Amino acid sequence: MFAAPPQTPQRPLPGAYVQTPAANRNFQSGLINQPNLQPRLAVAQQQQQHGSQGQTQALSQQRPQEGQAVLKPPTEELRPVERASRTINQSLEQESRYPALDTYVSQISSSDYDIGTQTAWAPFQKIKSYNIPDSVFAQINNAKLSTKMGLFADLNHAWVSIDNAFYLWDYTHPNPELIGFEQQQTHNITAVQLVTPRAGVFLPTINRLLVIATTVELLLVGLASQPATGGGQAVTLFSTNLSVPVKGISVNVIEGSAATGRVFFSERGSDDVFEITYQQEERWFQNRCAKINHTGKGVNAFNPGPIFGFGQKPQGETIVQMAIDDTRSLLYTLTSQSTIRVFHMRANNVLTLMITKTLAAILVDIRHTPSSSTDLLGPSIPIISISPISAQESERSHLVAITSTGCRVFMSATSGHSMMSSSNAPTSMQLQFIKFPPVNVSGAAGSQQNSTQVSVYGQNNQGTNMTSRSLVGTRSAVRYAPGYFFCLVKADAGIDSLFISASDAGRIARSRDNLSLPRYPELGLWSQLGSTVEAMGLASSPQPASRSPTGFGNELTVQYDGPAAEVALLTNTGVHTYRRKRLVDIFAAAIKFGGGDEGLEGQINKFLRWYGPGETASTALAVACGQGLDVTPESRVAKITDPMVLEFARKAFIEHGGKPSFNDNQIIDQSMPSIDAVRPSPRHAGLALYLARLVRSIWKSVIMKQTLSPTSGLLIIPAVSMVKLREISQSLVTLKEFLIANKSFIDGLAGPDALGRATTKQDEVALQAEHRALYSLLVLIEDIIEGIAFVNVLFDEQITEIMKLLPSETQQQMLNLKYEDLFSTTKGKDLAKELVKAIVNRNIANGSNVETVAEALRRRCGTFCSADDVVVFKAQELLKRSSEAGGESESGRNLLNESLRLFKQVARTLTVEQLQWAVQSFTNLHFYAGAIQLALDVAHESDRGNRALSWIQDGRLQQDSRATAFDARKRCYNLVHEVITNLEQDSTQAPSVVDGQYTLAAKRRTEAYEVIDNSDDEAFQTDLYDWYLSQGRTDRLLDIQSPYIVSYLQRRSVDDVGHADLLWRYHVQHGHNHEAAEVQLELARSTFPLTLDRRIEYLGRAKANASTTSPGVARHIRYKLLREVSDLLDVANIQSDLLQRLREDERISAARRPEVVETLNGSMLPVSVLYNEYADQAGYFDICLLIYQAADHRNPNDIRNTWQNLLEQTHEETVARGEPQPYEAISEKVRSLGTRLNLSETMFPINDMVPILERYAFEYQNGVGPETWVMDVCIDVSVPFESLFAVLEGMFYNDEAPFQGRNRRYIANELIYIVGLWFQESSRGAGKLLGGESNAAAVSQVLQTVQPTLDARRAEECQTLRMRIEYILR
Repeated sequence: MFAAPPQTPQRPLPGAYVQTPAANRNFQSGLINQPNLQPRLAVAQQQQQHGSQGQTQALSQQRPQEGQAVLKPPTEELRPVERASRTINQSLEQESRYPALDTYVSQISSSDYDIGTQTAWAPFQKIKSYNIPDSVFAQINNAKLSTKMGLFADLNHAWVSIDNAFYLWDYTHPNPELIGFEQQQTHNITAVQLVTPRAGVFLPTINRLLVIATTVELLLVGLASQPATGGGQAVTLFSTNLSVPVKGISVNVIEGSAATGRVFFSERGSDDVFEITYQQEERWFQNRCAKINHTGKGVNAFNPGPIFGFGQKPQGETIVQMAIDDTRSLLYTLTSQSTIRVFHMRANNVLTLMITKTLAAILVDIRHTPSSSTDLLGPSIPIISISPISAQESERSHLVAITSTGCRVFMSATSGHSMMSSSNAPTSMQLQFIKFPPVNVSGAAGSQQNSTQVSVYGQNNQGTNMTSRSLVGTRSAVRYAPGYFFCLVKADAGIDSLFISASDAGRIARSRDNLSLPRYPELGLWSQLGSTVEAMGLASSPQPASRSPTGFGNELTVQYDGPAAEVALLTNTGVHTYRRKRLVDIFAAAIKFGGGDEGLEGQINKFLRWYGPGETASTALAVACGQGLDVTPESRVAKITDPMVLEFARKAFIEHGGKPSFNDNQIIDQSMPSIDAVRPSPRHAGLALYLARLVRSIWKSVIMKQTLSPTSGLLIIPAVSMVKLREISQSLVTLKEFLIANKSFIDGLAGPDALGRATTKQDEVALQAEHRALYSLLVLIEDIIEGIAFVNVLFDEQITEIMKLLPSETQQQMLNLKYEDLFSTTKGKDLAKELVKAIVNRNIANGSNVETVAEALRRRCGTFCSADDVVVFKAQELLKRSSEAGGESESGRNLLNESLRLFKQVARTLTVEQLQWAVQSFTNLHFYAGAIQLALDVAHESDRGNRALSWIQDGRLQQDSRATAFDARKRCYNLVHEVITNLEQDSTQAPSVVDGQYTLAAKRRTEAYEVIDNSDDEAFQTDLYDWYLSQGRTDRLLDIQSPYIVSYLQRRSVDDVGHADLLWRYHVQHGHNHEAAEVQLELARSTFPLTLDRRIEYLGRAKANASTTSPGVARHIRYKLLREVSDLLDVANIQSDLLQRLREDERISAARRPEVVETLNGSMLPVSVLYNEYADQAGYFDICLLIYQAADHRNPNDIRNTWQNLLEQTHEETVARGEPQPYEAISEKVRSLGTRLNLSETMFPINDMVPILERYAFEYQNGVGPETWVMDVCIDVSVPFESLFAVLEGMFYNDEAPFQGRNRRYIANELIYIVGLWFQESSRGAGKLLGGESNAAAVSQVLQTVQPTLDARRAEECQTLRMRIEYILR
């Protein structure tokens, strides 16, 4: 009957059934341990019913969550740390796919700004205002001609030039000291710029170059900056004696290349570009300092490249700004007529003009776009500044031109018909994108002109607004990478309004998956400074997230890497600093100033809507862990520690973290576990994202690097600063403490108790997957913390000296080791342990106590120096001390025994290298027994389930996982082999007995072999026996007294005849004759490629062994085996006869003969095959008779006919040969067969054989040979006289042909001959005459009857014989 089909589940998962989980109630408290949450094998009966459970649950069911890496089906089971490492790599990979600038400035125009109603969402935050020192004002009051001010923001210094004097001061210092530069010159200063000097010209301490232009010369002043003790930068000026005359040139703009050190400048009233050249010393036709006019007549008056523009160059056009893009080797200039020129900086101080882009040409490009109708761009609207965009930030966008109406015009340069690269120069420039100002808000630049506070305004617009006049009157603006925009708008009474905007990286990242989001969203704010801005600059540059356009602008991923970017603005009253607010700072501020529970929920919903649940969870977790920063009332940036903020962030992470869900697209068939098709929750994605961002700066970095020191030579230094490592470690410790403290509230960390809240089987499996994912991250966090602690320990020691103790290969591996490998791979941890061993060994060598050193290491980084490691170090120390004391001394032997005891305690954790070292050390000290015992203990601990033995017993199958267990044991066994080899060498070199006493060497040898022989490790014994055989030491194998040797040889005998030979030899040597006979019998029957003679030899030995009494073997069992061996031996002899006969049989063709010989000279063949296929077909009747006997064939007719055929065949062959006489051949044949057949009554029937022979003799050999040769043959094969007499008597009385009439005398003669011999034989001994009186009387009667048929001579003999018989009878 057919089985009924299974019922269909009501609502199964697409493509698979969800397995039912079994809750594990053994979840441990404290540090989170991974419980056994494996699903039960059951079919899900229903799917999770999704209801309206709030926005969080809805968000958790979206397609791949933002900030969450898409999981791939696993190909193998991963350890938790490996799974977490893969998650981190996926998160970092996703972060690296942040859209390039070109992707969101490619829609022609945009006006997407969010200028919120709360300060929490402002992109920048004002930190502090620094007043200009009174001493500066005192100098300014003495000015006669001109005063200029500026910033060296990256050095935290401001400067002022008053007539011919130049002063610097640290604006962050409360009482700064003025640094003045005064020379013996009275010329007015016209321009000042700080540049980077050309490499190799000045001393390394001079890392900047101050270029000061006066009315008659241009001076180069060296500037050395270094971190000051109390913070900031300490600046020192040096005279270089480098200057170039510029009389007649009124220098107004100076710019330098940071990559090449080239310095360019321009003059008022001209658009010429000059360059200052400088070098260490003068050369032929070349001064130390000179100037070049790259555009004036006589140097390069003509443009070698195409010029795109309209009309002639206006007279009096002046360069108002220079900007350099070192990544593309381009120099940009902006003139007073809004003309942009692009120069290509080439080697050997060559500067080539490639592009001239006039304002009119730019407007022509704009007319071909939808932005042509705006009033914000036109001939009367000048370009007031330009900002280059580096090749790292964008491939197509090269420059941003900012107009007086606040429009940002993105331009791209091309070379031919393709985008330019760093190796070629551009030839044309086109419009790419326009960013219009934000919507005009009444009073944005006017009503708050008297306020110095930051004010913000709300805006929500759809589409591009091209009419806003909020930035009309822009007098200066700058764009900083990766998208900071600072715009100064002239207000009433000469007061500037500051507008700041910055790209919203979170929404830009989501715009790839959510097309409804703005393509280029920015956060903005207005700030009223209450004064006029003189200069602005980056006080601390933002860290790019990538060195390529893709991922460059991802500020989210670097927000924990270092301090946020700061911008300084110098006004006529002081210096104002603004700090970039990270997303984590915005989140913390939104909570702090959210305004009640309803307002806070609104802020969370806004985050979810803008940035997605994954990014929201990551940011909330960061705030809860204390990453949020804010400016205190004391104008100090500090962490937010407000309990209300931290608690709300904690609740946001827990309550808005979403739920895990099934990825239906990944379930293809039943072969994939359902747990692998679960997409973890956004909470997991947020945790992974936060963790990845914390460690991203070190994850792919090497741990150490080499450097050369002038005094110490080659040094090993950390690749990442120790300060940075400590910061990361502290953040991870805080994260770990947060997760442990809140594990009971977080699904996936709460343990099996959370399974009770699951309503469906699908929910249970999803919860298991969530636990697996979160637990893996927690394990990785712990490993990273300990890994960093290990690196700290490493560099606290003298790592350079420690590295020298390692092998060269290990040194190179350490230099190439990355933090990722150290944290998450076995290889990395193994290398770290090598370093730990080197540290301990170095401290031991220096006299330190090993326990103290190892314990200190274990406390700081237990993963790399565990309690077992401490024991290993102690054991190694004892071993070294025993070597010093001498292994043969009593104290040395005690130390060796104690060292062995400690090693055995940690046998499970010993590495191969540690084991090899210990075994080698024990061997060198002649502690062979200890070396062998340790190796065997480690082998046992490496495979406690004894899987290696089961693999051996199952035939050493290929592609079997148990083979790895044997390989682990084999490494230990090989060490034992080496110890035995050394032991034997030492034993042969020293006598065993001296003066009747065993020597120490003999005792050591006995101890070692006692350990070997007493070992109950059958896998070891098997491997040892294999090794003995490979060494040709069969004598040692036969001497072993072990229960495993027999099973080993039995197991190996199945495949190898050599092992089978050893097995029966072992039995014979130990008196187990019966077992030896059994093995020999099996060898004779086996399919091994043995010759027939060797099989007969085995059977002969088996017969002899089976005939011998064996202890413990019953007699009937022995006789049964003997009978079996004897029967098979008979068959083997028959097969041997056939083989010999067929080899010489000329009837077989030469082609078939080898085949026949090979078949018969191999395995034993059944008697049926021997008879039917060989003996009968070949007419070997004698062999047929032997086969009858072996097969117990008792058919009389077959036997009689075979004998008849045999005699006929023998006669014919003899006649054909001509010798010997036929009767002789017949006689010999009968004798041999009679002997082999043992006169079997069946196979050698006397009643048939005698008549046949007598008939043959009468008919074919009559008168040829002796008259009685037939009887002689019968007597030779020991046929009894009584039997012969009875047969002859019957033949005489039967009167059968040819013995009829007169021919009866032939039988009568045979009777007289037999009776005579019988009488002689019986009368010699003490036996009865002729077998008794009755037989004698019968014989006498027969003689009396046959006497008349005889001739006279025979009759007389008969009479005499009868009388003697009767005489005795009387």
